[in-house]
Amino acid sequence: MKQQPRYLFPEDYMADPSAHVFEDKIYIYPSHDWESGKPENDNGDHFDMKDYHVFSLDSIDGKVTHHGEVLRVEDIPWAGRQLWDSDVAHKDGKYYLYFSMKDKTDIFRIGVAVSDRPSGPFTPLDTPIDGSYSIDPCVFCDSDEQYYMYFGGIWGGQLQYYRNNKLNADVNLPLFHDHSLSPKVVRLSDDMLSFAEIPQDALIIDEAGNPLKQGDTERRFFEASWMHKYQGKYYFSYSTGDTHLLCYAIGDNPYGPFTYQGVILTPVVGWTTHHSIVEFQGKWWLFYHDCVPSAGKTWLRSMKVVELEYDDQGRIKTIEGQQIDNLESSTIEQLHRKS
Repeated sequence: MKQQPRYLFPEDYMADPSAHVFEDKIYIYPSHDWESGKPENDNGDHFDMKDYHVFSLDSIDGKVTHHGEVLRVEDIPWAGRQLWDSDVAHKDGKYYLYFSMKDKTDIFRIGVAVSDRPSGPFTPLDTPIDGSYSIDPCVFCDSDEQYYMYFGGIWGGQLQYYRNNKLNADVNLPLFHDHSLSPKVVRLSDDMLSFAEIPQDALIIDEAGNPLKQGDTERRFFEASWMHKYQGKYYFSYSTGDTHLLCYAIGDNPYGPFTYQGVILTPVVGWTTHHSIVEFQGKWWLFYHDCVPSAGKTWLRSMKVVELEYDDQGRIKTIEGQQIDNLESSTIEQLHRKS
């Protein structure tokens, strides 16, 4: 019998859960929501997160260990504001936390912090990665031990202001009939602290081989890159943002192109959808968030986990997101917490 979704940390609001298996445990690296008091807008100013925490699980249904705060805005020399989504990679006994944050000029960059333990704390470098921009870093280790970063997000993530990796205030989102903006992919250097090459487009195409259009809002990329490998294929998954879907596309190599396949998760309660996918103890798991416990406040999200399954052809079976109208009032009351 398939396990029901589980809320992982009801004591506080944690979102964007990035999950990895380190030391035979699942470690989770979320962003930390709080009541910022800022009005909602398309730039995401109300998501004014200030620190990162780490959690771990010995089993999916076991106790969630909270390892505490591991990095704060105040710790980062180049900090402006807004510690958004992060991810962690492990190499040669070191753990590297990659995080998106606005610098002192209010431009999103991607930084690195290092620890000897998966539970942190993490010590940040003095400067962001040279040539980095936008948000939502995901770091993927391929079978040949090469590490790749996927990143980018439109609207508040600022990707729409870049062309050829250069900031250009005169550009914005493509027109609906134009090709959509692509997430970026770049191989990391051997020391894990810089880019080994110029970032390039991780192109998402339709079944006919055509790039998705900007107006194809139920399939085109918005934010929340994730990469995992299954049966030798590269599964790139992402959020469609304003249509609130988690989708995926499959490629033959880490650079793509990636052919659109379908929906992983239908809309949940709340505006954003951000996730990770990991294999653990013989099963695959989807980590994500919704806003049910905060009674639908889109800036106060809670992380969840549910089993993810494939069919015989390697397609991911769609998971139906919970809608607030279908929840019993007693369930809402049980999950609700003061912000």
